[in-house]
Amino acid sequence: MKTLLVPVTLHDALPSVFATAVLVARRFGSLIEGVSLRPALAEYVPVDMVGGMTWLRDEEADQAEAQDAGQRFVAAMEAAGLPRREPGASCAPDAVANAGPRYRWQPDVPPGDAFLGQYARLFSATVVGRPGADDGAPRMTTFETALFESGRPILLAPPAAPSCVGEAILIAWNGSTETARAIAFAMPFLRRARRVLVLSAEGGMVPGPSAEDVARSLACEGIEAAHKALPAGRRTPGELYLDNAESFGCDLLIKGAYTQSRLRQMIFGGPTSHILSHATVPVLMAH
Repeated sequence: MKTLLVPVTLHDALPSVFATAVLVARRFGSLIEGVSLRPALAEYVPVDMVGGMTWLRDEEADQAEAQDAGQRFVAAMEAAGLPRREPGASCAPDAVANAGPRYRWQPDVPPGDAFLGQYARLFSATVVGRPGADDGAPRMTTFETALFESGRPILLAPPAAPSCVGEAILIAWNGSTETARAIAFAMPFLRRARRVLVLSAEGGMVPGPSAEDVARSLACEGIEAAHKALPAGRRTPGELYLDNAESFGCDLLIKGAYTQSRLRQMIFGGPTSHILSHATVPVLMAH
């Protein structure tokens, strides 16, 4: 987790996104890179189907918003006491080994979520806010673009800033390829955690290894992990994951995203959708 990408848009969860990124950077001596994320023209040209008119957002207003985003990012990093590293500075191993947490702001990046999906492939993880339907909430398209297009994990910041990340980790295990991939990405966190619990829920599993099998596999990696398999009940797997995360004192949840299709989850719900709506701790996700 040596490099973290933070796409910055003006939403209510932005302080939590910054705080989450700083906590991780301090844990791993990471470089945090901020970029201003603006919709591309094709992403925000609504058409009046009756009058045939279109409305374009004001480019000057977009530029002002991007500048504001950069100022907020830099102010948050400076308030956290992180030193600035200019774009283009050396990333040689000897320069990085003991560099400590630091940040840089990348100005003048291309607009559009497509850029984010491509650029995020260069980073250990992308830190985004938990999406929501409210006007002030982070956009779902930002989360999904980074999740599906980057090939890297997403670190989902909760609405309220966390005080720590990665001391007590709960793995929401469902036997899937997606969650196995999330665990692989989360190994830097798992190796430093004080407590790890692998949790499975009956009714939320796909064909695959058990929670006990995962705990045994982690032991071979030098990671001590408890395991628990919960029986089926009235609560959904997503509810069980979050309820047990709270009782465990979890400060990082690891979950594969969209084992079921997005369409199915939109219609019937699912653990990923529930966590995206209700998680109050950071969540590391991969697809």
